[in-house]
Amino acid sequence: MQTRALGSTGFDIAPLVFGGNVFGWTANEAESFRLLDAFVDAGLNAIDTADVYSSWAPGNAGGESETIIGNWLARDPGKRERVVLITKVGSDMGQGHVDLSEAWILEAVEQSLRRLRIEAIDVYLSHWPDARTPHAETLGAYQKLLEQGKIRSIGASNLDAAGLAEALKVADETGLPRYRVLQPGYNLLDRKTLEGPLLDLCRAENLGVITYFSLAKGFLSGKYRSEADLGKSPRGGGVKDYLTPRGFAILGALDQVAARTGAAPAEIALAWIAAQPGVTAPIASATSLDQLASLVRAAELTLSTEDIAILTQASA
Repeated sequence: MQTRALGSTGFDIAPLVFGGNVFGWTANEAESFRLLDAFVDAGLNAIDTADVYSSWAPGNAGGESETIIGNWLARDPGKRERVVLITKVGSDMGQGHVDLSEAWILEAVEQSLRRLRIEAIDVYLSHWPDARTPHAETLGAYQKLLEQGKIRSIGASNLDAAGLAEALKVADETGLPRYRVLQPGYNLLDRKTLEGPLLDLCRAENLGVITYFSLAKGFLSGKYRSEADLGKSPRGGGVKDYLTPRGFAILGALDQVAARTGAAPAEIALAWIAAQPGVTAPIASATSLDQLASLVRAAELTLSTEDIAILTQASA
């Protein structure tokens, strides 16, 4: 499996990141272990989670995903050296608001380390912008954790171009650590969030870019072709807004490329993201070994210039 530099973090990752939002939600611990084993055995190596995953599932409070990953690592400690672990801080874990204050970060990191059962987090991300907390306070907390060896690199999720530019400016002016990774939402249907000034800035500043919602909540798998299909999964209701002429045009382009390549629509949609200049890897999740095998194929798929152009034009 070929790897790519994750910006200037010092880590190299395969061109697909496993999304850990399903652990403790639509995949129980035993199923998650099987998926993680297959993922690593296939040569992929980056896993994304967050302290708040998967608090939205009935009976959960957050931390379930990190706990499952930690239990998996404890079962086979040799796996730790084979994976790059990415987790996030700042979501509401009972505080009642987004929180990137120094006090919360220093508390939350200890909880994440305990759940993950590791000594250091490879990449620690600010999950959401926090208008209540100055960048300097957040970055100062990360500096302490970097100096203590509890985290190895930092990044941010959900910042726009202005917010990211301001955070980088503060870091440079104060000597505090810079964000080295961005995690934005991005897919064939939702391109405006990343493309343009934000992606240009990431490229200019050599930030690694790993995208979430890479399959548009599953719509780009092609299994949702009408409102009658929305009941096919727990996430089906979230794709109703994609049932538009543009959405169907994108599915048509995916079908066209699928006929030429033999790859599944989801694999093509992920490979298109990975082919975008400045993007390191898409994040995608799986809840079965068949889905996991599809993610592996996506990571190995190289689209032709013509195929990329067909998809880009259909989704413009």
